[in-house]
Amino acid sequence: MIVITAATGEYGSLVVENLLQRVSPTELVVAVRNPSKAEQWSDRGVDVRFADYDHPESLREAFRGAGRLLFISSPVSDEAGSRMDQHRKVVEAAADAGVGTIAYTSGVGADVVEHGVLGEHNATEQIISESGLPHIFLRHPLYSDLFITREVLRSALEAGEVSSNTAGRGLNTAFRADLAKAAALVLSRDDLDQDLYEFTGPLWTYPQLAEVLTEVSGQPVKYRELEGDEVDPLSLTQVIRAGGFEYQTPDLQQVLGHPAISLREGVTRVLTSATA
Repeated sequence: MIVITAATGEYGSLVVENLLQRVSPTELVVAVRNPSKAEQWSDRGVDVRFADYDHPESLREAFRGAGRLLFISSPVSDEAGSRMDQHRKVVEAAADAGVGTIAYTSGVGADVVEHGVLGEHNATEQIISESGLPHIFLRHPLYSDLFITREVLRSALEAGEVSSNTAGRGLNTAFRADLAKAAALVLSRDDLDQDLYEFTGPLWTYPQLAEVLTEVSGQPVKYRELEGDEVDPLSLTQVIRAGGFEYQTPDLQQVLGHPAISLREGVTRVLTSATA
């Protein structure tokens, strides 16, 4: 049996839908804080269980009978350490429930960064390793969906330009849809036996985004490099300019069995959905 935590979130929902294409609904459990939001799956025969990262007793019951558990990291992150407290409770509950294998959605760079969000992923990986549970770490890059949005593309088309102060350096982001499909494949197949996957998408740059947007939309869009005090909206400029997002592995493509969604394909999908 496969248990998915945080299954009503954007990523978790996609994982469940991908799993339903590969395994019987009776083999799935969605462990969610608000079961009423998961009725679309209970109607299809999926077992819906209450699970709150702050309440260990609910986690132990939700994880009962799990051969594989997808532990989707908590969105909470603050100085009080509530995120790490939640993560520790999830791992302890998984061990208490006798989970067969725990798969954790970590972050690319978690093995080398000891602060911030990646530091929390690093600490969680250590907690899981020390628990003695068989485990799989699914390290994610940033979602392409955060950069290639309907609003961003519309604004670029209206202004006739794409701007950033990234100095043309690459980003290894991947679309949420590909990462969810990869997780479903790892959870549902026995021939994928790695305990660590570092998922990265095909590199793209902001100048390339301007070119692709021009070609796909048929409207001229130029690239402008920001200067001085103009700041990148995601506040990642320094890391991007230092090449921090250019790290690449073949893991995502190998698990998917085909190339990950490209910049052109992603832009086309977003523009098509925007005009639908």
